[in-house]
Amino acid sequence: MTSPRRSVLALAVLSMLTEEPMHAYRMQQLIKERRKDDVVNVSQRNSVYQTIQRLVRDGLVAVESTERAENRPERTTYRITDAGRATLGEWLRAMLSAPAPEYPEFPAALSFLPNLAPADALAALNTRAARLAERLTALDEEITEVGRFLPRLFAIESEYQRQVIAAELAYVRTLIEDLRAERITWPFVDGAPVWPG
Repeated sequence: MTSPRRSVLALAVLSMLTEEPMHAYRMQQLIKERRKDDVVNVSQRNSVYQTIQRLVRDGLVAVESTERAENRPERTTYRITDAGRATLGEWLRAMLSAPAPEYPEFPAALSFLPNLAPADALAALNTRAARLAERLTALDEEITEVGRFLPRLFAIESEYQRQVIAAELAYVRTLIEDLRAERITWPFVDGAPVWPG
């Protein structure tokens, strides 16, 4: 038998179900209300349902009850199983202890930067720097707000995001300076890069 496939959304579903049995829509709403949608993609409700179905197949989640209210679709409430609790702990320990390869867009775009004219790259990076600065401000406000009524434990993912974004912003600002000062440059003629060789 293969191990259940780990994902951030599956982790979130199992975590929500440790609180109490609930239906998929409630899980999605709680993730959003608690601002966990910064780290868990729940923008597509269908992905939540598919993840739950996979967890049911894997024996990590079970159906608690099914209800049908008048003029409403059928609503299934799920609960975590003992195997689900054990798997949640395993996944958390693995995710916390071992860095996993991730493939974010920004480093990929940097690796293909010469496909833009230097001026276009500079404009895009200036826009990114402004957006990162806005995100830092929003995170600072969020961390302060959460700290007013919850222990720090409930904002640590926001603290981490803030540190990552601050480091990225510092890097992007340095890259902008290097492009402006032409310490980094590449030939770009007639709308195309000129590759060495």
